[in-house]
Amino acid sequence: MTARDIRILPYSYVVAQREVKLALELNHIEPAIGGVLISGQRGTAKSTLVRAFSLMARGELPVTLPINATDDRVLGGWELDALMRGEPKEQPGLLEAAAVNGLLYIDEVNLLEDHVVNIILDVASTGVLSVQREAISRVRQLQFGIVGTMNPEEGGLRPQLLDRFGLMVTATELTAAERREVVRTALRFEDECRAPRSEWLAAGLAADRRLRERLDAARGAVQEVVVSDAATELCIEAATRLRSVGQRGETVTALSARALAAREGAREVLPAHIRTAALMALRHRRPESAHGGPDEWDTEELGSIDGLFA
Repeated sequence: MTARDIRILPYSYVVAQREVKLALELNHIEPAIGGVLISGQRGTAKSTLVRAFSLMARGELPVTLPINATDDRVLGGWELDALMRGEPKEQPGLLEAAAVNGLLYIDEVNLLEDHVVNIILDVASTGVLSVQREAISRVRQLQFGIVGTMNPEEGGLRPQLLDRFGLMVTATELTAAERREVVRTALRFEDECRAPRSEWLAAGLAADRRLRERLDAARGAVQEVVVSDAATELCIEAATRLRSVGQRGETVTALSARALAAREGAREVLPAHIRTAALMALRHRRPESAHGGPDEWDTEELGSIDGLFA
């Protein structure tokens, strides 16, 4: 089954949510960012956007972790049918499937058992899966992107798990004009899916292919982008001003700013790249956010960051 056969709105036609799209694209360009956490109320197209992005960037839907996933399902174990026949056969888990696919999607990540989330994030950040359980002993080198979505009304993640996600963005409420565009797009998508051949859908998929080529080119060039000492200092100062907890924030800010520069075809990281990256890399690392406070930036915080880049 190809992207054309899967009934998902082309990524290029998803309305608004610019910051969410940017975070997904930067994490694709620079996997070392460490994943994206998307927070938003129900009905804000979080799942649609993630699946559309995966189809655009990888040509297939992401590996999706079910909310009731067990250790066996995540890490791998024994095939039960074969075991009952007396033919022990190992069954790879979802993390190994994600390494083949390239992207692991965790819907309602805040409702998963903490230890399962911790295992997944640890493998995603280290690139090593070590399974030592029930007579299974294996170590695998794995690399995959990770995207989690959550509804803040249903509770948050513990601070130590929240910090493991590289970027955090919020799926925002839309303006009246954007809501009208969503309705028009949804209606047209339903109509075009019934047509024997849709030029509109073909144009959307063509736009997706062009974007994929652009992102892949940026991914190949990202390590050539220069991060000067002055840019490094700006990343550190941004983290300091926004009271980022720990040292991960400034590193992710630098990685994200470099990815953004590569996306724009720039040869070096500029202050504008750092400002954009900092708002995504540091949002969930402020003390109040880490302990269940609001995800949005207040006027004082935005004034502080604007003063740094004025």
